[in-house]
Amino acid sequence: MEKKLSVKDLTISFRTTNGKVQAVRGIDFDLNKGETLAIVGESGSGKSVTSKAILGILAGNSIVEGGEIIYDGKDLLKISEEDFHKIRGDKIAMIFQDPMSSLNPIVRIGRQLTEAMLLKGKARQKESKINFNTTLAKLNTAMAEAIAKDDAAKAKVLEEKCKNFDKFEYKHIELESAWNVAHEAAIEAHSEADSLIFEIEKNAANDVKYRLNEIKKDALESIHENVVNANKDEVTAAANALLSTYAAQKKSGDLTPLLPLLTTIRDYTGAAVDYPAPNFFALGYFHTFSGGAELPKLPVDELNVYLRKYLDDNFMLSFIADAKQGLMLSAEKAYAAKEQAISALKANRDVFCADSLDKKAALDAHKKMSEAVNASIDRLELIKDSFAYTFEVGVKAEIEKYFASIAKNAKEEARYAKEQAKYERMVAAGKSPDWKVKPAAVTSLEQVKKNILNQIDRLVEHYERALENRYTRDFDKETVAMIDYLKENASGVVHKVTPDMAKHRAIKLMEEVGIKEPRKRFKQYPFEFSGGMRQRIVIAIALAADPDILICDEPTTALDVTIQSQILELINDLKRERQLSIIFITHDLGVVANMADRIAVMYAGKIVEYGTAEDIFYDSRHPYTWALLSSMPDLDTEEKLDAIPGTPPNMIYPPKGDAFAARNKYAMVIDFEEQPPMFKVEESDTHYAATWLLHPDAPKVAPPKIVTDRIARMQGMGGSDNA
Repeated sequence: MEKKLSVKDLTISFRTTNGKVQAVRGIDFDLNKGETLAIVGESGSGKSVTSKAILGILAGNSIVEGGEIIYDGKDLLKISEEDFHKIRGDKIAMIFQDPMSSLNPIVRIGRQLTEAMLLKGKARQKESKINFNTTLAKLNTAMAEAIAKDDAAKAKVLEEKCKNFDKFEYKHIELESAWNVAHEAAIEAHSEADSLIFEIEKNAANDVKYRLNEIKKDALESIHENVVNANKDEVTAAANALLSTYAAQKKSGDLTPLLPLLTTIRDYTGAAVDYPAPNFFALGYFHTFSGGAELPKLPVDELNVYLRKYLDDNFMLSFIADAKQGLMLSAEKAYAAKEQAISALKANRDVFCADSLDKKAALDAHKKMSEAVNASIDRLELIKDSFAYTFEVGVKAEIEKYFASIAKNAKEEARYAKEQAKYERMVAAGKSPDWKVKPAAVTSLEQVKKNILNQIDRLVEHYERALENRYTRDFDKETVAMIDYLKENASGVVHKVTPDMAKHRAIKLMEEVGIKEPRKRFKQYPFEFSGGMRQRIVIAIALAADPDILICDEPTTALDVTIQSQILELINDLKRERQLSIIFITHDLGVVANMADRIAVMYAGKIVEYGTAEDIFYDSRHPYTWALLSSMPDLDTEEKLDAIPGTPPNMIYPPKGDAFAARNKYAMVIDFEEQPPMFKVEESDTHYAATWLLHPDAPKVAPPKIVTDRIARMQGMGGSDNA
């Protein structure tokens, strides 16, 4: 399964006036494509801090002490704000708990929906152009080296092929751009004409002159050989007659003579809305290299088959064969460089094993390793190697942290010693201080060295696996993917988002998230919507950029139970339809029962249990998970719910052992002395729990009766495959 996001050993603290608060403590999880990962825990467990770290919106007093968040080959903890701007809200979007905190109360909903589309659309065009040009240039170089070698004539032929590819792609861009404008205009003309017809029939039309002007403009823009063509004369005549007909009827107030004209526009543009698009990629080649040959008069589906065959026979099959040779050579060179990188990594590893690091030696070792790793990256691989791409910046950040922490630690330890001495003097004098000594907020230099060594060792292991599997790659598939990538970015160049296009897309999004009468509500303010409707608008805004990942941070907490159910169902539907990957954050385990694929249970900054939804609901192993299940409302039982005793620990003074021990009636002596590791549950490849109860020598403890009764009841209702 394809990983969309990978979080490794994430550790985050916050500076406060009372000392350093440990908010997230070494958590690990992956998010796969098309799945929902629920992160569940009480307030203060670190759920929202984790989500804000992923989105790069942590508070200014945060300290990222370690770990990485990998998305698209980048470590989100180490990229620049400029790079993050291309990801935040575009690739990774977020829905917050209170919809009003995400909406501007004095700006109409329509503007809030379209604003991001217009801004992101321009940025995406620029990025697509850069991706297309740089990738094609790299491919051309690899093809020439693989096939031509020292043959100048062959190199010239290959260069010409790439130029031709570039040339007909520009024609593709031109054709698709014109079609986009006409097609969007047809959609808008059809929709506006349909709405105005309905209002005229109900004698409820308003802003008629303005709307007729818009319909006329859109109807005339829809005239295009592949959009409105066969009936272009009727559409043109109807559009041009709209304003004169309205002027003649304005005094009488009878607008029914407009209905035949609007009906003509609605019907013909409506037919164009569902008309299939030509294969612009192949059409661009035909118009560029057919020597002026006439395009066959065929239905679009048949024309596309003809165009694809024409392209394949005259260019694409040959180009793909050459591109495959280029990709294979690029990969082979990268594999050779990976072998050298492994040697460089191993040769310089010992520098970071010293009791005390030498700054010059550490920076020299980092430079040598980074040069070798950067040289080993295959720049033509579409799926970026996140281990390699993040190595240089990741290790550099840890080295800088190590040497910066030496001075900071000394200062903090001196401060702590001074305050502790003062505290002890007061106690010795018989006084009772009403304050506590803030713990020394020091960075573990050993942990920093461990972070560096982990990055080195992990990359070595990763490269060794890649070398073992080098002969199993499907270069035919990868070559087709490369061509698709170039086509996709060429199309991205032409997808200019105009205000009219943004408005239409916003209205479609409003319909998709279940807002009725979207055209009317497009012009309303947030206060004119209920809480549930406002949350639907926030979801629509989050979806506007068509993100890969959607983070839902307590999105139903502020809503009543009925509306909660509707919003959860909507999020589930959107996930299926859009193949979204979702991180769903909640304090209520019951909320995610019917929507989570996997669940991570968090307590005091750590993940204490991790598994599939069935693992957690039917075979939970951690006492904290039992406590959450025992306190979960259930309509099918009259038993009294169990409240979790006590309160979470003060993470300025984190407990020595298991953070849940003081509230855990199953706690053993070791729970107060040592943190449990993450044990793998026997006979499961998906289920893990950090509890000493899973140690082979631990006593066998059954879950509370309220939990076992609930499991039996759910199994009886067919809620588990084990039933």
